[in-house]
Amino acid sequence: MQRGVSPLHCHPSVTQPSPSRSTRRPPPARFVGHNEAMKVALVAESFLPQSNGVTNSLLRVIDHLTARGDEAMVIAPESKGSQGPVRYGIASITRLPAMGWPGYRDVRVALSGVGKVSRVLEDYEPDIVHLASPFTLGWNAVRAANELDLPCVAIYQTEIPSFAPRYGLAWGEGILWNRLLNIHERADLTLAPSTYAMRQLEQLGVPRLRLWPRGVDAARFHPAKRSETLRSRWAPNGEVIVGYVGRLAAEKRVEDLARLGAVDGVRVVIVGEGPSHQKLKALLPDAQFLGFLTGDDLAETVASFDLFVHCGEIETFCQTIQEALASGVPIVAPRRGGPIDLVDHGETGFLYTPGHLDEMVAYVTSLVRDKDLRERFAAHSRVSVEGRTWSKVCDGLMDYYAEATRIHEDRPQLLAESDKLLKGLVWRPGEVAEAKARHRDAASRDGHHAFAAEGDIADGDIANGDTAKGDTAKGDIAKADADAGAGAGS
Repeated sequence: MQRGVSPLHCHPSVTQPSPSRSTRRPPPARFVGHNEAMKVALVAESFLPQSNGVTNSLLRVIDHLTARGDEAMVIAPESKGSQGPVRYGIASITRLPAMGWPGYRDVRVALSGVGKVSRVLEDYEPDIVHLASPFTLGWNAVRAANELDLPCVAIYQTEIPSFAPRYGLAWGEGILWNRLLNIHERADLTLAPSTYAMRQLEQLGVPRLRLWPRGVDAARFHPAKRSETLRSRWAPNGEVIVGYVGRLAAEKRVEDLARLGAVDGVRVVIVGEGPSHQKLKALLPDAQFLGFLTGDDLAETVASFDLFVHCGEIETFCQTIQEALASGVPIVAPRRGGPIDLVDHGETGFLYTPGHLDEMVAYVTSLVRDKDLRERFAAHSRVSVEGRTWSKVCDGLMDYYAEATRIHEDRPQLLAESDKLLKGLVWRPGEVAEAKARHRDAASRDGHHAFAAEGDIADGDIANGDTAKGDTAKGDIAKADADAGAGAGS
């Protein structure tokens, strides 16, 4: 969710504080012990009434801040038709003017610049800025936080650059990876939801990475919610029910489920809405389309599946898989991204090589035909996510807030001490990656391998050392994903 000499070489500097604005640095001791209330500004590319992984994670964070007695504000694009709440729990919601994304009007893009975001943050005086899946609004927000000298945590949650080829914009993928790097190198800390995403960002050149997965409501998503009434309605002849939950959009590859038409005794049930809805109904005429579901209705539906099949190949985490596991439902998913961490291949489900749909069909067929195997996987599925509570996950986030604040205080000194390349330089976001890229280029000319070893990201190598300074070669990532035959863990 960037742009010079060449768009891939453009590396904008941080906006300097204007003389009319005061800068402030919150005292780090406020966070270290977690004993005092804090003010958190949550900047989101989407929020209520939209329901998606970004929104749902933010709601759980706000719930946690509410329980702690903290204060929070959400800054988000104006929703379609100016709908949506003005508060959620303790959090006030500031809406910024926005437009719908062409071809997908429900996706809102904020139109306000850095100046407007800076004024909102300055008026609120937060102790820390939390960027939720930053891209367009997040790009302005991270620069505003830099301008105001505020600690900033960026949550990597959506692999937006990889959406480009699916929407006929493959030429722009490199530019989008560059924007992603520009954002995250300016944050004090970047939190990635999976080990795959961690390695992906590391090879892109993003510094100061930490792992922050997601929690799951294991009380709501539970095998006991299984409904024989629903099952008999969907599959009156006792078919094995294969379910999917998620957005109906190109990047989710829901159309791949049409390949299951060759498997006898299967009924496909699809939950969700999106721009591909009508196309999918034509491709899957025998499938049940239930529309958008939330809360207990969603939990009851998921628990009533026999299998959960997710075909999307660019998931940084995939919360719907975790909710299916909590519901005691085995998984079939691509061996790429978040599912690698979530699915224990051969114990809670199967991971297939991305793009190899025959392999996906074979795994589904084996589970359809072997009830004992399904039941064994189902029992292991529930056990695999027990203990992954949102309370525990959000406690970890508070630790990361504290760490980001300490990093923010010490960052110029630490950079000078830890990297001789930067000695004597005044720190400015981007200079670390630029200097290291120059060093890598020199090392490469000398015959040394200065980047990650080939195969470190088996399914998504970013095989170009120049990415550390923002020169993501167009197509490198997409090419690597297409070559993912060996897949991590295979």
